[in-house]
Amino acid sequence: MSARIYQRPKNAMQSGKARTSDWLLEFEASEAKRPDPLMGWAGSGDTQAQVVLKFETAEEAKAYAARYGIEAHVIPTPVRKLKLQSYADNFR
Repeated sequence: MSARIYQRPKNAMQSGKARTSDWLLEFEASEAKRPDPLMGWAGSGDTQAQVVLKFETAEEAKAYAARYGIEAHVIPTPVRKLKLQSYADNFR
């Protein structure tokens, strides 16, 4: 069983940074999704793909994975670059 540990990125549609400080442990899919013959929805028998665990720090998530024998890899958070400009720069 393998998983990935990452921080949720900022929502591109809003300026707020809510829930971006949490670290998530998400299990990787162990079987491919297949379309349902009747409705055409994609699904599988893999119930671990529905589980997402939240942690305060990456170390807590790694400790949890080590405690339960889950092979996890950490995806580092990309550096946020701010483009600071004033409103007056729009008219130059």
